[in-house]
Amino acid sequence: MNSKYEQKLKQLQDKGRLRDLRPLESEKYHLNLSSNDYLGIGGNQELQQEFYESRSHSALADFELAASSSRLLTGDTHLAHDLENKLAVAYRSEAALLYNSGYHANIGILPALFGKRDLILSDKLNHASIHDGFRLSRAQCKRYNHVDYDQLRTLLIKYRKQYEQVVIVSESVFSMDGDVADIARLVDIKKEFDTLLYIDEAHGAGLYGETGLGKVEATAQLEDVDLLVGTFGKAWASVGAFVCCSGVIRNYLINHSRSLIFTTGLPPITLNWNRFVFEKSLRMNAERQHLQLLSGKLRSALGSLGVAPVNSSNIIPIPKGDDQKALLQATEMQKCGYLILPIRPPAVPEGTARFRLSLCADMQWQDLEELARQLLKQNSESN
Repeated sequence: MNSKYEQKLKQLQDKGRLRDLRPLESEKYHLNLSSNDYLGIGGNQELQQEFYESRSHSALADFELAASSSRLLTGDTHLAHDLENKLAVAYRSEAALLYNSGYHANIGILPALFGKRDLILSDKLNHASIHDGFRLSRAQCKRYNHVDYDQLRTLLIKYRKQYEQVVIVSESVFSMDGDVADIARLVDIKKEFDTLLYIDEAHGAGLYGETGLGKVEATAQLEDVDLLVGTFGKAWASVGAFVCCSGVIRNYLINHSRSLIFTTGLPPITLNWNRFVFEKSLRMNAERQHLQLLSGKLRSALGSLGVAPVNSSNIIPIPKGDDQKALLQATEMQKCGYLILPIRPPAVPEGTARFRLSLCADMQWQDLEELARQLLKQNSESN
């Protein structure tokens, strides 16, 4: 048995795609460019101190380390309901429902809601968890070319009347390219063809909009998105996810979403931290503005690399193409003190290996300016 898998691992190694698990030794690196701690909350010791000091004013049960059961048994708490209510109010939604992660949400919501008489239309560059979600469903699934809304309309013209329900699924900020969906255009298409709209704000929540709720808030479309998924695992520096939806859909998911029903609930201390950072983030406009400024300056600096990133987010891809090249050059950048990890298939399409620079609000321009110089030097040496 082992020989079969040893051979497959060797094939991955030969292609430059072998992965392993390595504990992060943060003291080795000057700058971590592979983190999703977009608002800098994870490294903010003052916020963490404030959170733990609040323990003296709260019940000990609110800081327990385990739920020890699913929410449908004994793992539910008032903290979960309080957080769901806060999310629903903030997102101007009838209801919200917590999941243990963005992956749990996407693989649980899509199969629960959409069956054999339904159609899922998904952007080709949506996250793997979305792809896994529609594969687990009994619905028909078709993928439209990345942000190609003309093709999306063509598919709807051809197929809409053949299905009971059609749902359009898109990320707001795409995790590997850092580009952004046209939410307003998707809402127009949804209304034109009487479909549902499912937006995953994993990489938008915390960073955009007047209160940082995401790209849907920034484009004033909160009331027009039927299923809005967000995660606490990125800008909000925690774990867990949620969907904002109607009250009927929330109740249906509680009864049919397997990734919610058959898993232990989030621990009380995590729920308490999620509420704390969510409330704090609503007022973190200075951090959001600083991050946008940094991202714009770095994109401009990298224009001389020939990369000329056209996205508008804090996720900046640097194409490498070849897997081995990406691996070797990432290792060289790590030696210079920059924690950059290569992104290779299957996380991205074949032949599109890259660096994925992930900027965070606790960074300073002088650090990124030196990074740009190192990348320019590496690029000139490899040509």
